[in-house]
Amino acid sequence: MSYNLKIMRKHAIDRSCGQLRDINIEYFASDQLLYITQSTSQLRSLCLVCCYYIMDKKLSELAAKLPLLEELDMTISSLSEEPLKALKAFGHYCPHLKSLKWNQLWDGQPHIRIEGDEEFDDDDEALAIAKNMPELRHLQLNGNRVTNDGLQAIPDGCPHLASLDLRKCFNVTLSGNLGKRCVERIKNLRHPNDSTCDYGIMAEISDYGPFDEDNFFFFLRGDEEDLGDFYFD
Repeated sequence: MSYNLKIMRKHAIDRSCGQLRDINIEYFASDQLLYITQSTSQLRSLCLVCCYYIMDKKLSELAAKLPLLEELDMTISSLSEEPLKALKAFGHYCPHLKSLKWNQLWDGQPHIRIEGDEEFDDDDEALAIAKNMPELRHLQLNGNRVTNDGLQAIPDGCPHLASLDLRKCFNVTLSGNLGKRCVERIKNLRHPNDSTCDYGIMAEISDYGPFDEDNFFFFLRGDEEDLGDFYFD
């Protein structure tokens, strides 16, 4: 039996009658995600996992229409051109944002790099988060290329941060003054070499192999009741 994902998504959003609060999409989101904002501006939680067909411009437009957003999960979702624009847009248009998961793929090994090699060093995202998201309580940066230089800005830029997940961030060394600051100011700190066995999405990819378009998960929840819970295999 075949399914049209675009029609299903539209139908589920329409059923929310403007009361959509949380949306979780894995593997099949596209630029048409903007349809969400035509039905509601009440969204509190947006989760886009392994979504590879989203343009940064469209995501920025989406952010501009979600002023109440509190949670954003962009785990392993490829942004095609300038991800910083999308990141800054969510910081600017979503002043209530308290939880951010901005996770990337990793190869399972520490990066072998030459100091100063831009291919493996990138602090721009960490600096954008520190500058634009002062209300963050929870930040997950698994597999990010941030270095100590970028990380230093986060405790000051996000003074309310209670948890910081840096697993697989192999450019970071939590020693000396930086490590001390993080330990003193952040209650729940995950180090680069900490185990990822409790990290569901990575386990799922490892167990089931490459994404098959015939397998996906789509979940919607409204303010008062479940509006849809669909799994197709």
